[in-house]
Amino acid sequence: MSRPAQAFWVRADDGKRLRLAHWAAGADSRGGVLLFPGRTEYVEKYAGVAQSLNAGGYHVLAVDWRGQGLSDRLLPDARLGHVGQFSDYGRDVAEVVRTATAMDLPRPWHLLAHSMGGCIGLAALHRGLPVASAAFSAPMWGINLRQMPHGVAVGIAYLAGRLGRGARPAPGSGGALGTYVLDESFSANLLTADPDEWCRMVREAAAWPDLTLGGASFDWVGKALNECLRLSRLKSPVLPALASLGGQEKVVSPAAIRERLARWPGARLLEIPDVRHEILMCTPDHRAAFLSAVLSLFKGAAEA
Repeated sequence: MSRPAQAFWVRADDGKRLRLAHWAAGADSRGGVLLFPGRTEYVEKYAGVAQSLNAGGYHVLAVDWRGQGLSDRLLPDARLGHVGQFSDYGRDVAEVVRTATAMDLPRPWHLLAHSMGGCIGLAALHRGLPVASAAFSAPMWGINLRQMPHGVAVGIAYLAGRLGRGARPAPGSGGALGTYVLDESFSANLLTADPDEWCRMVREAAAWPDLTLGGASFDWVGKALNECLRLSRLKSPVLPALASLGGQEKVVSPAAIRERLARWPGARLLEIPDVRHEILMCTPDHRAAFLSAVLSLFKGAAEA
């Protein structure tokens, strides 16, 4: 039987309170996984994923990023996704690493990151995140802006900031009920084609509204776009890696993922035609295929 997570609070070096969760593996541990969720997410959402990793022999340490989950929110409107500087997420990463070290999380460590967590994770790898390998689910190395040019989107966000509207919702980023899974229908959602996973997310959002997050501020959008551009100019880290890309991806930029993996020696791109944005919350067969590839990556990196 899987063990429940232990959740606890820590403080980043700027005083922001962060919530972490640890799922412990059994005695025959293979190492630890630092789990970096995406925007709007919270640690409970990854309970099933963590338990699968536990079954593979890995401890899991996950984080509610500042501004979401039960970590400190950053605006009076707690439902609005926001960040002061995108590099502030690096403060959260530093606290995750300090905590993992203090609790003697078994090594080697590996990274598993989804969407915005993939952007934060890539930046952390460039700062020396002490992991043996990195697995990414639909990493946000670029944002799908539909037909809007990158420069126009950045310019709009910059102008909003200059006009004192940087902490206001960016158009199209949130709905009436304040969180995507309550605003959108299953048939039109961009996250998953699995009705069971969709229903789980809806139940969690309805039962635990304090965990949820709505749209993003102009400041978040502009700073996220600038961070993606900054990272695109950097070389790829030197470690084994894996990234998934769904054939129905409409949230992040498929081109940015393909471009990064094409210049990452030793990295593998796993493309699955019928998957939307969240392969870890997708149908059981697709989820199992990705997790099998992740566990193979971790095992190979540890042996190397």
